[in-house]
Amino acid sequence: MSVPGPAPHSTVEPHDSSVGSKLNWLRAAVLGANDGLLSTAGLVLGVAAATTDRPAILVAGMAGLVAGASSMAIGEYVSVSTQRDTEKALIEKETRELEEAPEAEFDELVGLYTAKGLSEETARRVAEELHADDPLAAHLDAELGIDAESLTNPVSASISSAISFALGAVIPLLAVLAPATLRVPLIGVLTVVGLILAGYVSARLGDADPRPAVRRLVIGGVAAMTVTYGIGLLLGTSVA
Repeated sequence: MSVPGPAPHSTVEPHDSSVGSKLNWLRAAVLGANDGLLSTAGLVLGVAAATTDRPAILVAGMAGLVAGASSMAIGEYVSVSTQRDTEKALIEKETRELEEAPEAEFDELVGLYTAKGLSEETARRVAEELHADDPLAAHLDAELGIDAESLTNPVSASISSAISFALGAVIPLLAVLAPATLRVPLIGVLTVVGLILAGYVSARLGDADPRPAVRRLVIGGVAAMTVTYGIGLLLGTSVA
């Protein structure tokens, strides 16, 4: 008689909320790096089209890196702080409602589970068990999708965005160190490689086909670099 083996590894999927949170942070980091890569590449290409002076190009690129990373950090801090404040306000509101009208809140939870397809009897039993354990957590999850134990952190989000932007910006800046005859094509090649990598990683994080993501990033990136390089040529010629 054969003994059934263990379930294939692919059928075991993590469903913990922290997994989704980590994937969101990683996806944000990839997008931040992509932003730093493309915006800095466009900047240094525009300046490189107008001049071959390496220090001037490096200064422009470093200024773009610092300004972009600072902007990303401040924007992320403000955005996540607003989200956190909203989450805290919702938690306080739900806590107050549970204290003032526990029966009505219980009926609301039953209604939420019946709306998801559970029978009245099963929904009531589930609500009773959840209320006996942690009523606030049950309502926050079912009504708002909030976990009070893992609220968003604006400081870590700010630092993560700044670092990912700076890491992306380093790629085109390194290409500026090349000889003047190789500088522009090397910036373009390294940037395209970085865009391909960013598109592939972001698509795989979402378990999607990477080809459309890579195609969109490369086409958009090449178009942006072409425009900035063309503007640099025009301005360089007109100033000269």
